[in-house]
Order: sequence, then C-alpha cells, then structure tokens
Amino acid sequence: MLRAMKAEIQLRKGELQNKNLKSLYFGGGTPSILSVDEINSLIDEVLHHFSFEKDIEITLEANPDDLDKSFLKQLAGTPVNRLSIGTQSFFEEDLKLMNRAHTASEAEGSIKRAQDFGFENLSIDLIYGSPTSNLEIWKENLHKTIALEVPHISSYALTVEPKTALENWISKGKVKSPREEEQNREFYYLSDFLKDNGFEHYEVSNFAKPGFYSRHNSAYWKYQEYLGIGPSAHSYNGFDVRSWNVANNQQYIKKLNEKLLAKEEEILSLKDQFNEMIMIGLRTIWGVDVKSLKEKFNDRFLEHFDNETKQKIEDGVLMVENDHLKIPEKHWFMADGIASDLFIV
Repeated sequence: MLRAMKAEIQLRKGELQNKNLKSLYFGGGTPSILSVDEINSLIDEVLHHFSFEKDIEITLEANPDDLDKSFLKQLAGTPVNRLSIGTQSFFEEDLKLMNRAHTASEAEGSIKRAQDFGFENLSIDLIYGSPTSNLEIWKENLHKTIALEVPHISSYALTVEPKTALENWISKGKVKSPREEEQNREFYYLSDFLKDNGFEHYEVSNFAKPGFYSRHNSAYWKYQEYLGIGPSAHSYNGFDVRSWNVANNQQYIKKLNEKLLAKEEEILSLKDQFNEMIMIGLRTIWGVDVKSLKEKFNDRFLEHFDNETKQKIEDGVLMVENDHLKIPEKHWFMADGIASDLFIV
C-alpha cells in the first residue's frame, strides 16, 4: 500500500498549481497504525515533489489506543505537529454504543500523553445526542475537554447509518433512537459553552481557540485545490473538476503497480458549482462571498439566488454582512436544510 501511494504521488505531482504546501493531512482511516518510519517515508516522498511552507500544518488522525508513550516519543521527532484524536466521548456507555476500541480512561490519557510529548496543537472529535447520553453527561464531556486544554474540537450529532449494529439495536428496541430536539439542545449548549471558554465557532461542527483553526479543513471550506492520495481519497482542482480514487485496496494497488491511476473524475456543472458554493459557505463563519458569486454565475443563477434569499433574509434566517451571505449562528443547527432551500435542482 505504501509503495502504491508513493507511486500515486509521483504520477499526480503535476496536478496541484501551488507546489508550496500549507498543510498535509494523514486521515481517512487509521493512519496511526503506521510505524513512525512509514509516516516519515511518506512525508519524504511528498517532499521529493513539493516544498513545505515554513509553518506547514501536518496532521495525523489517531485513535486514543494507538497513542502510547513509545509511539508518541518517536512521533515527536517527525514533522507531524498536529494530532486529531478520535475521542468521541469520555464516558464508557457512549464508547460501547459507538463500538469504539478505546476506553474512557484511554481517551483522557492519550491527550495528556500527547501534551507531555510536546503536541499542543490537538483536535478531538466529540459526539453528542447519543441515546446513552443526556445534557448533564454532555456538559461533563465538555468540562473535561476544557480541563484538558484542547484547543480544537470537532463535534457531530450521532447519526444512525444503515446496516450498522446501532441501527439493528434500535430496530429491536435495545437502544432508543437519537432525538433531534435533544441533539438541538446539546448543540446550542456546546456552542455557547465553548464560546464562553474562548473558542470561536468557525464552522457548524468545528470550534477553535484563536490561532488553532484547522488550516487543512479551512482550505476545503474556501474552495481551494487539494490532492488526495490513497484508496477512497478525493481531490479538487479548485474550480470544476473533482476526482476520487477507488475504495478497494487491492484494485488500488494493482492499478498503481501498473503505473496507472486508480481514480474517476467528474466535471462539475455550473449548477453543481453553485450548489456547492452555497452549501459549504453557509456552514462557515465566512459565509458565501456574494461578489464572487455574482462574478461567476449568469443571470439565471443570480435571479434564483435573489428570489430564494429575499424572504429568508426578511425572516432572519439569513443575513448579509460585508457582502457575505451568512446564517445567523442561532440557526446553525439547521444550516444544511437552509442551504438546500437555495439549491438549483
């Protein structure tokens, strides 16, 4: 797999316009199962074809149970300078429901160990709205996070995916189905509590202390180009082409062994580009740049845009601030629904 990924980097080195990278992200699976030597070898391969900005952000996604002292000690000697830890919760009942391999004590211990080895730029994932949780437990999760001095939090409502153990348990009545009104209440408590503790709510599901925004994810939300390497990885040219690699590991390796790319791509229509610009922009603190929208799209799109936003602005569901269309934060829990009302179908 590593040889195939290095071959893909070699074959696709010409796809990025900017060869000076601002961020590098190891994610989309469990990259913390790699040895430190393997992580370094991938970084070295990228450096063969690209340069790094002096303050590049290099993130490694990790499970708490992978972050033992030996691994962290070695990792501290690499260019990796940010960890995104799949904590999910500091409560055993939540973790069992989510079928997580780590325990609540490992969740907390992994964060403290990472900090002990000099990793201050940490992000953790937290899930709210679980049937095994409630507002009081959620408050305790957040108080624990603040006490641990984690500067970035990504937080999502628990969703029931088809053909999962959770769906099966709910269908058999073993577990209650998540309740939207409870998730709504926990979302707004999350937002208010973190802002009271110095965080900025910069994307619907993301919160950061000043200076700790995810540089990598912010590039996605600002429609910038990115290159994804490995099975299932997605790429975007910053304009009208999106591509994705095959998900099957063996197919991916076979193609790259033959010096062929294992990807498909689509040309985004103007309608696709318009809808994406609306969807992504309205989930962020930056909103949709109305000036850029008007420069990019023709009268048909703009007439639709004006018609669909007028009433929502009057109703206070949308607002225009410094020529950017935004959703007031008190309506962020419904951001996807509000955005979809503006789509061209």
